[in-house]
Order: sequence, then C-alpha cells, then structure tokens
Amino acid sequence: MKIRFGVVLAAIFTPLTAQTQDSRATIDAIPQIAVTGRGDVRVAPDRATIQMSVQTRAATVAAAAAENATKQQSVLGALRALGLGNDQLSTINYNVYPEQRYDQGKEPVIVAYNVTNTILVDVRKLDQVGPVIDAALSHGANVITSLQFYASNTESARRSAIATAIEKARADAEAAARAAHGSLGTLLEINIGAYSPPSPRPMMTVRAAAVAQADTPINPGEETLFVEVSTRWRFIAGQ
Repeated sequence: MKIRFGVVLAAIFTPLTAQTQDSRATIDAIPQIAVTGRGDVRVAPDRATIQMSVQTRAATVAAAAAENATKQQSVLGALRALGLGNDQLSTINYNVYPEQRYDQGKEPVIVAYNVTNTILVDVRKLDQVGPVIDAALSHGANVITSLQFYASNTESARRSAIATAIEKARADAEAAARAAHGSLGTLLEINIGAYSPPSPRPMMTVRAAAVAQADTPINPGEETLFVEVSTRWRFIAGQ
C-alpha cells in the first residue's frame, strides 16, 4: 500500500509541476517591459524615544555608585510623576570605569571612578517630550545621548506609497512602450519590496551643566517612508 501511495503522489504532482513550469515559460516568452517604481509618503511622527544618563564621579566605586543610584531614582520618580509607566522606562546600559592619571615613568594611578546609568524613555505623546527632558535634567540626569521621533502606525501611509509606486511604474512602462513604437498591455507580475520606514534622526549628545531655566522647545517635523515595487507588463509591438 505504501508503494501504491507513492506512485499515486508521483502521478498527481508531476503534471502539476510540469504545468507550472510550462506556464512560467509561456509568460517569459511574452514581450515584456520591466519597471521599478518608488512611492514616497510624508508622515508626521507621533512618538519619540530618548536616551538619557546619569553620570557620577567619586573617589571610590561605592561612593560613585551610591550617588548615581540616588540621582537615577530621582529621575525615574520625576518621569513617573508625568504619567510614564514602567513599560516606558528601561535601563539599557550601566557602566563603571576608573579614571586614571598617567605620569611619565610611573604606573598609572586611579584618581576617581565614573558610573553611568542610561535609560531609554519611550514617550507616547509628543507634547510630553519637552517636559520629560526638563524633568530629567532637573532631577539629576546630565547626559542626553539621543532623541528620535517615529510614527507608531504607518500602515495607511505604506499602502498609499505602494499605490504611488505602481502608478509611477505604469507611467514609465507606457513611456517606454511608446518610445519603442508599441503600446502597453496587461500587468503580468508585481512584486512589492521591503518597506523602508523613516530613518531616526539622532540628536547630538547634550551634557547638562546646570538646570534648564526655560521649557525645552521640541519640533518633530515630518519623516519620509518609501516602498519600491517591481512590475512586468506585456509589450504590444506596433504594426
């Protein structure tokens, strides 16, 4: 019975495979125009991520770590008071390194220890970005490594970009067909490329020398996302 089952499968699948190959060969034999189109859409960011750190320096590791912990707890408390939940606050780096002095002809001497505790803040309301930065700086944060804006829902914009890309591809294909003294036929194939979201815009590192006295202005601007679409069209030769 197993042998018969295997024979039956072979009898079923072999014609289907051959039919698929023949169908592909038929399509490939048709005169075609291959065109790639790109659709770009501007989107407005609605969220932001901020990397901020507390850096401390002391003569001993214990002293630097203790001071750092106190300040970082104050920063986290201030951010929670603004309504940010624990799912929006995450530690992404904790670094301890000795600061050494090098004198010619002598062994290096440790003069202090530096501790850096970095958190990532996911801000889900853009009007909170400025207050978040101000609150963090006023409660002990002294380094902001990056500020990046992003759009949380880009599905509608992505589909709009796909439609634009196909329209551009068709227009180019029609122009090519006319230039070749023919006309454009039906669409034979379409492949949608990978979606390319807007690239984050990094912010330069900022070190706070003192507590800010004015509200921090924030302008997220707009970002561009794009999608590339590859198409193949039937080419109808002129008479």
